[in-house]
Order: sequence, then C-alpha cells, then structure tokens
Amino acid sequence: MAMSWKAMKGMLDRELLLKRMGLEERSPAGDFFTGLGLFSVGVLVGAGLGMMFAPRRGEDLRAMMTDAWRQRTGKPAQGPDYQAMGAETAMPSPAH
Repeated sequence: MAMSWKAMKGMLDRELLLKRMGLEERSPAGDFFTGLGLFSVGVLVGAGLGMMFAPRRGEDLRAMMTDAWRQRTGKPAQGPDYQAMGAETAMPSPAH
C-alpha cells in the first residue's frame, strides 16, 4: 500500500513529531529576548575590558577627545571649561 506524501503529511502531527525527536518549536519573541540578553552581556563585558585596559585616566581621555572634537569641527570652546576646574566646581551655581 503506497501512500502519497500529502496523505502521510496529513497523518503526522507536527508537535508530536517534534516532541518525540526531543525538539521544541521556538517562538520569535524568545529568540529576540535571547539575542537582546546576549547583546547586553557583550556591551557590559566590552565596557569592563575597555576600562581595564584604558591607556589613560578618564579625565585625560575625555579632555583629549574634547580637544580632538573641537579641532575637527573648528568650533572654539564656549563658556567656562568645567572639566578643567575639577569636580567641586563642575556644575555652575544657580543664579537667584
């Protein structure tokens, strides 16, 4: 008794067949959140490694990047340079 492929396909239950093979159907939402979680872990690991192997202190690196940005855009520094003043005067006092 020869069965056609369509008749055999109609007799098989997809979920039962996957269960017998030890597999399960995956949802797109689960794949998205798995990818998002892996991406987040990668960002955290990358930031940690970047901080561990940074060649200079954060203040020096920010000042160097600021100078490079100003040279690239050709814009002069505007206003007081709070970064050069230090942390205690980093924010201007509110004028009342």
